[in-house]
Amino acid sequence: MELNTKGRYAVMAMADLAKHGDDQTIALSAISERQQISLSYLEQLFVQLRRANLVESQRGRSGGYVLARTADEITIAEIMSAVGEPIQMTRCAEVSDFCHGGQKCLTHDLWRALGTHILSFLSDVTLSDVLKKNVPLWPVAEAGREVTEVASN
Repeated sequence: MELNTKGRYAVMAMADLAKHGDDQTIALSAISERQQISLSYLEQLFVQLRRANLVESQRGRSGGYVLARTADEITIAEIMSAVGEPIQMTRCAEVSDFCHGGQKCLTHDLWRALGTHILSFLSDVTLSDVLKKNVPLWPVAEAGREVTEVASN
């Protein structure tokens, strides 16, 4: 799975809002500048985040956005879902178990299971975890070893 910019930027912007919000509204232009994300792109994302009740907006001179709930109540999976970022590893349609030609491909179950693990992981990680750098590394029990570091991009 390659995370597209929509999901990545939405998580970055929400983490920024959680870090700098402190019960005050934050202008998207400030998030745009700090995170180096296009303001027009952020505006599109925040429409979706607001519809998903993850942020609230205030108009006016001191307007901007605040989190709709606390950072420890908002999961990364919720953010990804709000902006339409699919967590799907198979190449088949979500509504079908068939990859091509009316059959599952040889690796279908592997990729589907991986997608389920990713969704479970992102459902357990909150914005608060991200800010506290408290993102858990899950052990790889079946391989007989534990994951001790994550490869960087």
